[in-house]
Amino acid sequence: MMAATVVARVLAGTRRAPALWQMRWLPLVLVLVAVAAASEQQVPLVLWSSDRDLWAPAADTHEGHITSDMQLSTYLDSALELGPRNVLLFLQDKLSIEDFTAYGGVFGNKQDSAFSNLENALDLAPSSLVLPAVDWYAVSTLTAYLQEKLGASPLHVDLATLRELKLNASLPALLLIHLPYTASSGLMAPKEVLMGNDEVIGQVLSMLKSEDVPYTAALTAVRPSRVARDVAMVAGGLGRQLLQRQSVSAVIHPPVSYNDTAPRILFWAQNFSVTYKEHYEDLTSLTFGVQDLNLTGSFWNDSVARLALTYEQLFGTTVTFKFILTNRFYPVSARHWFTMERLEIHSNGSITAFNASQVTGPSIYSFRCEHVSGANKDGDLLVPGTQPSPWQITFQDFQIQAFNVTGEQFSYASDCAGFFSPGIWMGLLTSLFMLFIFTYGLHMILSLKTMDRFDDHKGPTISLTQIV
Repeated sequence: MMAATVVARVLAGTRRAPALWQMRWLPLVLVLVAVAAASEQQVPLVLWSSDRDLWAPAADTHEGHITSDMQLSTYLDSALELGPRNVLLFLQDKLSIEDFTAYGGVFGNKQDSAFSNLENALDLAPSSLVLPAVDWYAVSTLTAYLQEKLGASPLHVDLATLRELKLNASLPALLLIHLPYTASSGLMAPKEVLMGNDEVIGQVLSMLKSEDVPYTAALTAVRPSRVARDVAMVAGGLGRQLLQRQSVSAVIHPPVSYNDTAPRILFWAQNFSVTYKEHYEDLTSLTFGVQDLNLTGSFWNDSVARLALTYEQLFGTTVTFKFILTNRFYPVSARHWFTMERLEIHSNGSITAFNASQVTGPSIYSFRCEHVSGANKDGDLLVPGTQPSPWQITFQDFQIQAFNVTGEQFSYASDCAGFFSPGIWMGLLTSLFMLFIFTYGLHMILSLKTMDRFDDHKGPTISLTQIV
């Protein structure tokens, strides 16, 4: 009998859990859809080894369970202590449970599966463990964790390097093999890439088998390849909804948070880039998710807030960006409103200021705008104090809140988009045009008059005088 597909292995959680293995696959596929819907920041993790009895059945892989970093470490500790010291980490850029269900031949088309080598490896492996949903933070620290446990630096290898590499069963080795993924809209493009990745896995395992080297292998990804549905939508029913659109990918990096006794100022952007005299620099990766981000000079009270971001060696010098916001009470609206007075850039003893007074909203809300820039073509939310300015700043999906912050979550956002968007204007104009046509047609119909004279067959014939 042909080996069970990797999809069934993922549904089962582990090949040593017969209770789950005997269940029908369809309800469990729906279960895993609900698991993936809990958060899009989850990726599957597949483990297998040439040694026996490294993992007990994963009893916690029930519906909705997400494997945390602590639980993952318990699984890996036993494998690294008792199993082989040669560890292979197949790291894909993107991978989701939906990739297995879409391209794994779950409907019996095993010859059309994109994971034939992986399925074969799991079937022949004496020990294996499949975790359908692993927290992204646990996966992001996986390489560092394995390096610490093995006491060996990760070695980035490809097929050519691996052929020349001689592994020793007594010496620990951590081999890191990157596998690509494409997010193309074409149906076959992701499958072809997944099949190519599976072929790489098969060739690597064949080389190790030919050299008779014991190993432990893991397959996972940095982030999911697909966006899961909202939890509330799944709770309302697992059936597929017609014309359902996938939501926009969620934020991966957390916002910048200035704290004194509690979080006071939150700032986030999908992309944060600056240009100085035609020299461009992307500051996104240097700003968000950075533990040691320099916030020296930041300040907060009930009336004024200042967020200072300092970058060393930016354009060859130290540059500080200061977001200055104020909070005032307006009697007309009987509420407090905040305004970002200006954005200052401190560099080489000089200060370049951008007026940002249009970044405003009720103080109980945050402010969000899809695009904030000083370029004329992108609007004038940031107006440089001097023209022309050597500095150019661009924020994509910008959001900031400096007052009434609760925890590290933004409050309801006051969006910069006006109520009458281009789509609304087009709808109104079209409706008015159709109403005009309807009114004109109704007026023409009501203007029709019937004949007031008719031919009577008992009386004289109506004669019509021809006018020449």
